[in-house]
Formats: sequence, structure tokens, C-alpha cells
Amino acid sequence: MIGYLYILNTKGNHYYIGSTNSLRRRIIEHRFGKTKSLRKLLPIKLIFNQKYNDIKIARKIEIKLKRFKNRKIIEQIIKDKKNKMGP
Repeated sequence: MIGYLYILNTKGNHYYIGSTNSLRRRIIEHRFGKTKSLRKLLPIKLIFNQKYNDIKIARKIEIKLKRFKNRKIIEQIIKDKKNKMGP
């Protein structure tokens, strides 16, 4: 199943990293406050997304990026418009 890694920019200039098998559906859920962790950080803006052949790969990369907790790495991915990190 296809997967997407995505990065949102939120109120207060925070980044939110996620993965999903339906990017459109997930963004709509975020915008309507369906994600508890983002409710107080609306509005959001999708600033990066990358498609993978397997949702498992997207999820592994999401976890890896969240563990780094490094704003510079996230900003480099956004700037390059490509995540070069593997799972």
C-alpha cells in the first residue's frame, strides 16, 4: 500500500511530521481539528510531502525524524524538497 511522509507548519511556526496512506484525507482531518495534538496549533500548512511505495517505509522514516527532534534536519528536507533518509 502506498504511503506518504508529510510535514506541516503550524501556528507558532512549529513542525508536525506524519505519515498516512491517504494524504488528502489526513490533511482534511488535521484542518478540521480531528488530531488532538494539533487542535490548538491551527491553522496548518502542508509544506512537504513525499510518496513511497509502501506505507511501512513512510512510517519508519516518520519515527526516525521524530526521534532526531532536530529542526535543522527538518528544514533541510523542506528546502531540498526531498527526504534522503532511508527507513
